[in-house]
Amino acid sequence: MSQDGMHVTMTFELNSLANGVSGFDTVIDVRSPSEFAEDRIPGSVSMPVLSDSERAHVGTIYTQESAFKARKIGAALVARNAARHIEGPLAEKDGGWRPLVYCWRGGQRSASFASILSQIGWRAETVEGGYSSYRRLVVQLLYDTAFPSSVVLLDGNTGTAKTEVLNRAAESGVQAIDLERMANHRGSVLGGQGKQPSQKWFESCLAAEVAALDPDKPVVIEAESSKVGMLSIPPRVFEAMKSARRIRIEAPVLARAGYLTRAYQDLVSDKILLLDRLDRLQRIQGREKVAHWKLLAEAGSYQDLAEELIRDHYDPRYAKVRGRRPMGPESVIVAESLGEQDLDLLAGKVAELVSRPGP
Repeated sequence: MSQDGMHVTMTFELNSLANGVSGFDTVIDVRSPSEFAEDRIPGSVSMPVLSDSERAHVGTIYTQESAFKARKIGAALVARNAARHIEGPLAEKDGGWRPLVYCWRGGQRSASFASILSQIGWRAETVEGGYSSYRRLVVQLLYDTAFPSSVVLLDGNTGTAKTEVLNRAAESGVQAIDLERMANHRGSVLGGQGKQPSQKWFESCLAAEVAALDPDKPVVIEAESSKVGMLSIPPRVFEAMKSARRIRIEAPVLARAGYLTRAYQDLVSDKILLLDRLDRLQRIQGREKVAHWKLLAEAGSYQDLAEELIRDHYDPRYAKVRGRRPMGPESVIVAESLGEQDLDLLAGKVAELVSRPGP
């Protein structure tokens, strides 16, 4: 860190991805709301010194009129917005509060706000290179650097509770990365959970977990294609997944259907949403079959519906994918049922297999 006028500058380093930005009480992103929404340093809060429209207005003046006029108007807007933050969310901060401020490239927006905070008496610092320096580290880690740990894929047909078993294994101390949680997406056609984050924010969340891995221990990741919903798994991560050994969960169709009716309560309790999701299968399964499934849904025959979806849709598609994709060494865990205790037992077996040396 080096002294720089009213504040000092912090260089964002790789270990910050793993450990968060330590030593600061608040990390403040002063970029516009749309910039923050697309991606940000995890844990940071948004206090824009220019709104989206203000930033566009100042930029237009800069390119079409003069840099001096743009800086003058921009300074007035920054001061006005800074005052709102100081009188608002920062009003109760005492003299010992220590903020870290960043903008896009570590330029005028963060320097101006940090300078105002420093004048008040707070020990404000900025990130050298701003968000751009942070983003370069994320790209370096996920696109240019070999994945740090050996990977074990948790696999199994639809309804085998892979995600829940993964998370239970993680609670017992197994290193695990839940890609579906980060991507806000459940794997099946029926499993969309709402709006997915941007690709950059998905990568920020993933980078933080990858950087925190113990390279001497394997990490369990649920088996996925190269995409989770609309989001792409970064290449270095997917390369490690393609060659990984696998643990596959097998369970009877009846047990899997019962699990799905419990796990997808959001669909069971929202018939309109369920019928909409079933309509998405017409292109693959045809109008007649989907109409039959919709009748089961209308009648509340969710167990029967789940069994038919597994047999006629999910299992054949899974078998086709397995047939055309090279697979690493595989261990199989068989579960006759998928109740709460069964899931704990499965998580324990996963932890045991993960701890064994793999090929």
